[in-house]
Amino acid sequence: MTAQDGAAAGRSTSYAMAGFIAMAFAVVGMTGILAAHVARLPLDRVMAREAVLDQALVLSRALDAKGVEGLRVRLGDSAAVVLAGGDLAGPEFEARVAAERAAMRTRRVAEADATGSRLRVLLIVVTIMAAGFAAAALLAGRRVAPGGGLG
Repeated sequence: MTAQDGAAAGRSTSYAMAGFIAMAFAVVGMTGILAAHVARLPLDRVMAREAVLDQALVLSRALDAKGVEGLRVRLGDSAAVVLAGGDLAGPEFEARVAAERAAMRTRRVAEADATGSRLRVLLIVVTIMAAGFAAAALLAGRRVAPGGGLG
């Protein structure tokens, strides 16, 4: 093996190591992007449920009981409370909607806290794994001697 072949082997090894380390950082970055999107889900769910509860109030004030009942699927877990009692108009209905709105917000705050905790753990684990892989790549790169053999 000539000196030129050894230098070429060293360059290709360092390019491979640099690429591997770059991918380790890219994985952490992509995980962060995923976390940024997932963190919004509890807020998105609150906003969607708020809109359905507002629509239920509008239909109730218009005395459209069938319209309110038609929101059952979109109300999800709030339907059991909002549609219970049979009276889908009047102050009693509005009180149930207000109570469910407060309870739903409490549930979503707990969901947001749990989601945040899980995302932090995910980011910590992925960062540690990427750092470990990058360190292993650097150590493996140092063990390769300039002539292409192990040093």
